[in-house]
Amino acid sequence: MMKKLLLYMLCVIMLPTAGLRAQSSLYKNYDICIYGGTSSGVIAAYTAAKLGKSVLLVEPGKNLGGMSSGGLGLTDIGNKYAISGLALDFYRRIGQHYGRFEQWIFEPHVAENLFKEYIKKGKVPVMYQNRLVSVQKQGTVITGIILENPVSKAGGKVSAKVFIDCSYEGDLMARAGVSYAVGREANSDYNETFNGVQLMNGHQLPEGIDPYTIKGEAASGLLWGITPGSLAAKGSGDAKVQAYNFRICLTNNPANMIPITKPENYQPERYELLIRQMEKRTWKSLQDVFIWSGMPNQKTDINNRNGFSTDMIGMNWDYPDADYAKRAAIWKSHTDYTKGLLYFVGHDERVPQHIRKEISAWGYPKDEYTDNGNWSHQLYIREARRMKGELVMTQHHCQGQEVVTDGVGMAAYTMDSHNCDRLIVNGVVKNEGNVEEGGFGPYPISYRAIVPKQSEASNLIVPVCLSATHIAYGSIRMEPVFMVLGQSAAIAAAQAIDRKVAVQNIDVKGLQQQLKNNPLADGTKPDILIDNNTAQVAVTGEWSVQKKGGYGPDYLEALPSGDQVKSVRYSPGKTVSGKYTVYIYYPKLEDHSAQTTINVFDGKVKQTITLKDSDVKVVGQTSGEWVSLGQYTFTGAGNPYIEILANGTKVVADAVLLVAAP
Repeated sequence: MMKKLLLYMLCVIMLPTAGLRAQSSLYKNYDICIYGGTSSGVIAAYTAAKLGKSVLLVEPGKNLGGMSSGGLGLTDIGNKYAISGLALDFYRRIGQHYGRFEQWIFEPHVAENLFKEYIKKGKVPVMYQNRLVSVQKQGTVITGIILENPVSKAGGKVSAKVFIDCSYEGDLMARAGVSYAVGREANSDYNETFNGVQLMNGHQLPEGIDPYTIKGEAASGLLWGITPGSLAAKGSGDAKVQAYNFRICLTNNPANMIPITKPENYQPERYELLIRQMEKRTWKSLQDVFIWSGMPNQKTDINNRNGFSTDMIGMNWDYPDADYAKRAAIWKSHTDYTKGLLYFVGHDERVPQHIRKEISAWGYPKDEYTDNGNWSHQLYIREARRMKGELVMTQHHCQGQEVVTDGVGMAAYTMDSHNCDRLIVNGVVKNEGNVEEGGFGPYPISYRAIVPKQSEASNLIVPVCLSATHIAYGSIRMEPVFMVLGQSAAIAAAQAIDRKVAVQNIDVKGLQQQLKNNPLADGTKPDILIDNNTAQVAVTGEWSVQKKGGYGPDYLEALPSGDQVKSVRYSPGKTVSGKYTVYIYYPKLEDHSAQTTINVFDGKVKQTITLKDSDVKVVGQTSGEWVSLGQYTFTGAGNPYIEILANGTKVVADAVLLVAAP
């Protein structure tokens, strides 16, 4: 027994030393060094490894995946048409875990385990708990980065031919001397309309809330969370940053639940505005204060809603340029605020009893964030630094008024900004900065927006803190898009190395072709996608073009009109051969036909499928789903097709997808 105890103690003593030795061996030279183990960083690292490059992934924390494994399980999609390559592969692998083709909602640990699988498959070394100290340059070339482990105080130098900054903060970019912006541009800077100061109705406090600690007495001071400034002119620029929060994962499974208890630094006075909001607007359920979205296995992704919620408005302005100690303090204050809010809602007697009862059924999941006290490892850094690169993406690119030809990824989400400030306007409390402006289709993101000016850095790529105005970044800054751009960045880095050129001078058309021909970076046969507005589609009868709710820019709709037979036929091509699973994209619409008739001709045999509307279940932030029509063996001849029929009923025809069988 004594021998076993001594052996155990020896192992405990040696573990940190062994870990330091293993880590120290990674301080060396690589083809590509990626800073930031976000979703973008993991995909970039995997891609680089698959391209045969030596690669190191450096993560300042202990976990991979950033927000995608940090609680943001209700994926902001915008339009699935914009998501391609390994990003799409990620959501299909999530789907496999839950028994579906694709899935865009998931538990945090499921996402993190999948990111670890990518790293394992790519045999990518990861240096955890290493943060950037300084950057070494010769002219415009970054020659190395100096790292440190804040726990062990150990550190070292990593050299690489190309660096990719996939951090949410853009630390490598900034320390390399690359120009960047923080805050909001004035509308006049780029002739925009939704940038700068904006006082809108979204996520707004109700009218008439008194801002003072003692109502009506200015001398009593402002309530916590209100800044003393005054409202600036609409559209004017400033250094204010849209609010951060935690995307909260809770569970109502008693067997997997840790109760919400009073956290450290609990300050109930911080939530007085919530009470005053309740006095003006009846609090009927938790959904009135939180976006309380269900995730698999009785869990949640909780987000900010209305005037006072999980967003810690105005408390993050210093974060982007702060040192590590200041950032840690801001991060901790967000943790304290959020845990305190959950406890306040469940225990303060001024909160309606039915609300306290409702939240009492929830707690922290035992099986999530097990290495971080069951609390998320990632604060939602919605926006920090934004590079000023070779091209700046603006509102005009989002709305399709300007279209780039060097796209290396697409975005499709609404131009979205959370509130940036909370202040007194005409004697009452108002939130300022919320913008939600959409109504446009998917649009390309320029390669020039992910590379700095060549005069500043010639071997750096920045796919996360990319070059965009505040309002355009609000549309681009979605996790799937970051993954797409991470893959593009890795391909660009590999090409720059092979061609011995600056990253600004790569062959972008070659990069685009590589993304198309080898989307999974492993030689897997690409999908065959046929959208309704392509030359491979033949339309018979009258169909109207609809712009919202489908896959891609539009879809076709046949409205009831007598007995006229209408059809939309998709032709994948004469030479298509082999086994494929065939899917159609099905927008879930009101008053849709109870069933849709579809013919599939594989080149020899025609099969007819009847799809019931009631069988299609839409999950997540999307208006439609891919629906399988089964697996078919195409002969490589005979003009195969997939045909959607409509006969006097409201039927839609959107996109068709052929996925090669493994």
